[in-house]
Amino acid sequence: MPGPAYTIRLTRGAERDLEAIYDYLAASRSADDAAALLDAILAKADTLEQWPKRGAVPAELSALGIEEYRQILHRHFRIIYRIVEDNVFVAVIADGRRDMRALLERRLLADRD
Repeated sequence: MPGPAYTIRLTRGAERDLEAIYDYLAASRSADDAAALLDAILAKADTLEQWPKRGAVPAELSALGIEEYRQILHRHFRIIYRIVEDNVFVAVIADGRRDMRALLERRLLADRD
């Protein structure tokens, strides 16, 4: 029996991430490749509707004692999210080969003070 249904919500930051991924891939390869990748990333994020707690806590955040964010992967892209009640807020969608520590500090930790 499936778990409770959660609603997937993209933050503005995650929407900007998707736009940047699309723009880069469309310019370097093709618009079709870019659209296919975005469809695949969003399909992966949609899998969180049933089992959002299956994702691991990002190591960069765990090292700081921050456990409320989780992540799942689509190829080398990290989909970082937070569960709040019956919502899954996708906060970051980024190429895992980036400097994730700096990105997460800028995006997720700036508002914690």
